[in-house]
Amino acid sequence: MRIGINFALGLLFGLGLVISGMANPAKVQNFLDLAGTWDPSLAFVMGGAVAATAVGFFIARRRYTPVLETAFEIPPGTPVDTRLIAGSAFFGLGWGLSGFCPGPAITALSLGATGTLAFIPAMIFGILAGARMSRGGAVPGDG
Repeated sequence: MRIGINFALGLLFGLGLVISGMANPAKVQNFLDLAGTWDPSLAFVMGGAVAATAVGFFIARRRYTPVLETAFEIPPGTPVDTRLIAGSAFFGLGWGLSGFCPGPAITALSLGATGTLAFIPAMIFGILAGARMSRGGAVPGDG
């Protein structure tokens, strides 16, 4: 039953990404283009996501256990450090250049968007490189 619920929630999330335009890289890039064809509608999508998350955390903090798990997994607060800033900068750079972030890219891939054919392998490489660097190893492809 849990797999079915997670699948349905994933479909709902993907549908939300498509309806909001997050799976369209041009819409994302227009949001970031403050001096040109700026499209502020993405700010409302982000505001809605923050509001929904706030409600979820509000409810979670008042319950002892979640509905389908034995315990909540609320991330701990971590200090802002160089790794966080660098990771955020790389994420933002990739998002701005491609118009994709991971969730919308996977959704757009299922819609047959050709831009994801380059983005998804680059994203996987970045994930692997980041994981290796955080363990102190060499970056994949470093020889």
